[in-house]
Amino acid sequence: MPCPCFCCMKLKMNYSMTFRACCLGYITQAVVNTYLPLLYVMLHAVYGISLVQLGFIGSLNFVAQIAVDYLAGKVIAGFGYKNSAILAHIFAFAGIISLGILPRVMPSAFAGIVIAVMICAAGSGMIEVLISPIADACPHKNKSAAMSLTHSFYCWGQLLVVAISTVFFRFFGIGAWYVLAMIWALIPAANGILFAHVPMPPVLDEKKGPGVLRLFCLRNFALFFLMMICGGASELAISQWLSAFAESALGLEKSAGDIFGPCMFALFMGTSRVIYTPISKKIRLRYYMVLLSACCVIGYLLAGFVQNPVVNLIGCAVCGFSVGIMWPGTFSLAAAHLPDGGTSMFSILALAGDLGCSLGPWFVGQVSDVFGSDLTYGIRAAAIFPAVMLAVLIIFIFTHNKKDQIQTVK
Repeated sequence: MPCPCFCCMKLKMNYSMTFRACCLGYITQAVVNTYLPLLYVMLHAVYGISLVQLGFIGSLNFVAQIAVDYLAGKVIAGFGYKNSAILAHIFAFAGIISLGILPRVMPSAFAGIVIAVMICAAGSGMIEVLISPIADACPHKNKSAAMSLTHSFYCWGQLLVVAISTVFFRFFGIGAWYVLAMIWALIPAANGILFAHVPMPPVLDEKKGPGVLRLFCLRNFALFFLMMICGGASELAISQWLSAFAESALGLEKSAGDIFGPCMFALFMGTSRVIYTPISKKIRLRYYMVLLSACCVIGYLLAGFVQNPVVNLIGCAVCGFSVGIMWPGTFSLAAAHLPDGGTSMFSILALAGDLGCSLGPWFVGQVSDVFGSDLTYGIRAAAIFPAVMLAVLIIFIFTHNKKDQIQTVK
């Protein structure tokens, strides 16, 4: 009699299932990055963790991911893509479980959170490096559209985490946050099992890519690196603080703040990535990114400067829609213009993105602390990140168009 358990189910062995595992991988990453910030106000009130410490926790997650991004190439070379993907989900599972246990049993809740975040970051960092090249290597008619669609699942994961968490806290109270952490840990556990059963595209073994120094010698790679920093900072500077911003600065109740803050942000960010899929043949990716980068600057200004909660939330929604294309768009541009970059290119670009993700929340926390823990000032100052993104994109377009003109003349 055949075993009825999930591990023994005969899955359809094709790259469509591999692509779905990649999508679930981004949902796992969304759980790691989204759940803890929903608890910031509670952690500040119950455990006495300051805004600076909370900003440190948010930044630590991505600083640790930076280290993992740098080392991921060697791990992948030694274990292979399949085993590395499974290992990444094991770390994510262990980290989320630790988040629900360690802060409650250790003498210092802050220390317990730090340890859990470090374990989570190991999994999340590996997922970031692994998923994009795996998804890109799967056969697609439109690579940039497929990449954008894959990354949209990070947004749907955010939406899922915020919506379900809000309902859970409404019925069971914020005091049961550690129980919900155990429930969220089931997602990386299930997807780790799925990765154990799906095939890996063989082209991955052929695209290891050049070393780090040689990457920076490639034309436009430095611009892509800077784009990733700005994209990560533009997204996380507001999304990591949005729950606390909606409660403390806008005066919204916890559940309303989460629905109209992080939940709305994730919805608009995911919508932006999905929208690009059907219009990708009509508008060039780099021009779409320029348009949305300009919109992101406007969104930050609306969120930070206008003295009206409704307008502030509209600004947050504009930011969510605008940042949606920055990360996957930069990956797609780099893959298209540097086809020999390989795994090392994705690894270094993920490192740059995580560097931006650590810089953004830290910057907002530091500026807000200077102004008496007023998050409004931190949000205002963070408008610098999409502004720099816009400038770098314009430089890229100018140099690329100039190159095309020279080649046409020749």
